[in-house]
Amino acid sequence: GDCFPCPPEGCPMMGHYADRFPDKLKRVNQKYFLNTAADEPFATWRQKIFIKLTGVKKTRGDINLVFHDTQGHTKEYEIANGDLSQDKVYTKYLDVEINPKNTMKIEFLWNKAIFSLLWARLGAETVNIVHGEDGHR
Repeated sequence: GDCFPCPPEGCPMMGHYADRFPDKLKRVNQKYFLNTAADEPFATWRQKIFIKLTGVKKTRGDINLVFHDTQGHTKEYEIANGDLSQDKVYTKYLDVEINPKNTMKIEFLWNKAIFSLLWARLGAETVNIVHGEDGHR
């Protein structure tokens, strides 16, 4: 916490976001930051999520994925919210706190907003998750 507040252009990040701070490379003794998990061992695994929806009509709601590991831990992540459309692909990068090697299952959750029309129906046609540099799905 001694590094804050960050400069107006943001905290320089290591890893996937380092290219957002090209001017910082010119400085000597530059401080960089790294995203970590909230709990031990503090590691996260970058995963790219692709979800293609199919259905009858657009609706409002949200899409979440819940990762379950072999020890019974779960972590839920929001993929999209607001207006959801059929035949649209939603893509998001996540820093998941559950090691892909220990992932037992991934649960797809879709919640329709209360004020949406009852006849608006959407579902996942495909859910692809790509993690790490090895490209496993």
